[in-house]
Amino acid sequence: MGIMRTKSVEQSIRDTDHPDFRLRKALGPLDLTLFGIGVIIGTGIFVLTGVAAATNAGPAIALSFVVAGVACALAALCYAEFASTVPVAGSAYTFSYASLGEFLAWIIGWDLVLEFIVGASAVSVGWSGYFNSVLQSFFGISLPESLLAAPADGGIVNLPAVGIVVLLVIVLVLGITLSSRFNQIITTIKLLVVVFFILYGIWFVTPDNWTPFLPPREPAPAGEGFSFSQTTLWELLFGSAGSYGFTGMITGASIVFFAYIGFDIVATTAEETRNPQRDLPIGILGSLTICTVLYVLVSLVMTGLVPYQQLNTASPMATAFSRIGLDWAAGLVSIGAICGLTTVTMILMLGQSRVAFAMSRDRLLPPWFAKVHPRFRTPYRITITTGVVVALLAGFLSLGTLAELVNIGTLFAFVLVSIGVIVLRRTRPDLPRAFRTPLVPVVPILAALVCIYLMLNLAVGTWIRFLVWMVIGLVVYFAYSMHRSRLAVGEDIEEVAEEAR
Repeated sequence: MGIMRTKSVEQSIRDTDHPDFRLRKALGPLDLTLFGIGVIIGTGIFVLTGVAAATNAGPAIALSFVVAGVACALAALCYAEFASTVPVAGSAYTFSYASLGEFLAWIIGWDLVLEFIVGASAVSVGWSGYFNSVLQSFFGISLPESLLAAPADGGIVNLPAVGIVVLLVIVLVLGITLSSRFNQIITTIKLLVVVFFILYGIWFVTPDNWTPFLPPREPAPAGEGFSFSQTTLWELLFGSAGSYGFTGMITGASIVFFAYIGFDIVATTAEETRNPQRDLPIGILGSLTICTVLYVLVSLVMTGLVPYQQLNTASPMATAFSRIGLDWAAGLVSIGAICGLTTVTMILMLGQSRVAFAMSRDRLLPPWFAKVHPRFRTPYRITITTGVVVALLAGFLSLGTLAELVNIGTLFAFVLVSIGVIVLRRTRPDLPRAFRTPLVPVVPILAALVCIYLMLNLAVGTWIRFLVWMVIGLVVYFAYSMHRSRLAVGEDIEEVAEEAR
């Protein structure tokens, strides 16, 4: 079988029933939809929207959200089929193992580790900035800079970022039900703030700020040559560098794609869903649809309140209100941002722990990580380990453009899942599918092509860092995982459980 050996869908489902690895089934369609909304509405809408509007797309950032949303919708249809057919923790990793083989499953699992850990670290750093801003605005308290910045930025440790990660790890370990209830409360507050921004802000919109809606393309300034952090791979291969115009709008879509990361995490909770065949497609497609509508409306209101050139800040929604003299509304939006970033951080760590849990159960990672808490029925060892790594990254490293790795990692996962749907349709046409992706193979092929196009519009430096991470993953696989996986040694689930103990 070699590195392309596949783990059957039936075997994957049987593994979920072992007492040592059984997770508590407590989630319904509302829980899943709110999990998706909880992680989708976060950094992308509260932070990246203004940056992409000011530097790439102008008011056409609304179109950027539509393009990114279409890419996600195509991929979501593929995710929905897989999640309802293979209701097992691990999301794209598990799907790939069943259709594309162990090697590609490892690659996608390694990729998801990067996506979730770096994403959670970056978002917790953003949470720290908003937290300090709220302390200043409402209580007149300001934390010292040494406790708000990483050593590379002149500080000692980003203490609020570490603190929120520790708190959320405790919530995650204590059970999926508590995590879901916590997410529902915080997400409700966040949604109310976003709706408030739309309904209140629309009365202060100046339509002239939308003209021109798609600003003419501005070529790169003379004398400004190749830059790893600025030049996209598309520009390197085909030219047409610069901002605004159609290319600027597409580049904006690649940037704000970060705003959609989350619906795929719904699939990682498959083993904790009461009726996964019905509820997972509802959660995936429902959360994506709701968030796309909200994103387009928020971006239109935001660029209508102030000229788009003024939105290149860390808090563009608050900035838009402040620039028209509504400071109290800006403070309210900041509270919503804190709520938003809280749930994003938690659910990214939830997704990471479930993917690593599935990989450990398959012995691609050490089985010790797959131990489930006897009372809370959560994979507590890998959850705590994830929290430690995220806290260290958030507290002591300056992440900068590293967050773009989350985009390229997610897009890569979408490509493989889209291809996997076509493969599994051919290799296992007999499998019961509660949800079927329409127009196969057209929809999966379109999903893969759109995602690849968006990947090409990310910076060359992002591609290089992504490839370096993948090379490290290859070394780990061939040195450890390939020889120790359950399929390689013929080990059954009971032997893995004994090792995990």
